Amino acid sequence: MLARLRSSRLLRLALALIAIGFVAYGLASGGDQTLAALGELSWWSIAGAYLAVLAGLLCMLAAWRSILRGLGTDLPVRQAARVMFVGQLGKYVPGSVWAYAAMMELGRDHACPPRRMFGSVSIAIVVSLGCALSVAAATLGTQGVFRQAWYLLALIPLIAVGLHPRVLTWGLNLALRIARREPLDMVLPGRAVLVAVAWTTTGWLIYGVHLLLLAPGAAYPLASGAYALAWATGIITVVVPAGIGVREGAMVIALAPTLAAPEALVAAAVSRVVFTVADVSLAAAGWLAAQPLSRRSA
Repeated sequence: MLARLRSSRLLRLALALIAIGFVAYGLASGGDQTLAALGELSWWSIAGAYLAVLAGLLCMLAAWRSILRGLGTDLPVRQAARVMFVGQLGKYVPGSVWAYAAMMELGRDHACPPRRMFGSVSIAIVVSLGCALSVAAATLGTQGVFRQAWYLLALIPLIAVGLHPRVLTWGLNLALRIARREPLDMVLPGRAVLVAVAWTTTGWLIYGVHLLLLAPGAAYPLASGAYALAWATGIITVVVPAGIGVREGAMVIALAPTLAAPEALVAAAVSRVVFTVADVSLAAAGWLAAQPLSRRSA
């Protein structure tokens, strides 16, 4: 038993180092372009964007906790932060399953059944995608941007139907059966979905502030819609870790009505750096917050 426990810890450490390695590679691959982009902006605009991203990510944490609580597991904030923010580093590793696997494994430490963790993460992604597309449609509808991304708008009614608690539960149980896992033991309450939608929408509106600070030539509605559309495009492109490259390209297209290409490229490049640093910061904070006081002071 002890040997298995040690091997599990070593495996987790190895996976964490792999994830951090891909994060570092993603930051370094831009190299000179990233440094040049950072030099185009003032320190206070970058710092403000970083704080806005942190606030948005905390809104997403509240949304996911609401869903997980609705499925029957009520994690304290510190434990939830550890599971979500440390687990989400897996999205930087090529492949679409690592963040899922990491969060399911971390959830076991807090007596959360894997089926609930799988269900909560899946629902949170669907909610986030629906809210992002809705924000993009509301803010970019008159900009002509959707001529290149009309197919994303077609997903909104499908997502709206899919967010009905009974439809969600049915879909998740079908996926769990295919994966030969136990089905969910309860139907997600509608109130949990509404709370998650409220927190997620708030998060997307705050993300708009971060892009506005990085692209001051754009109006706030355009900044909000541009980032929401870019993220939605990136998340659908599952073969690319964290939507790298795809998200930036979509952001430049969305900002094109009011920003020249060089300015839009600078905003997109710095946005990627800010989000990556925020992800790593919250992962470190979540890990430290979940440690016992005796271990932290040792």
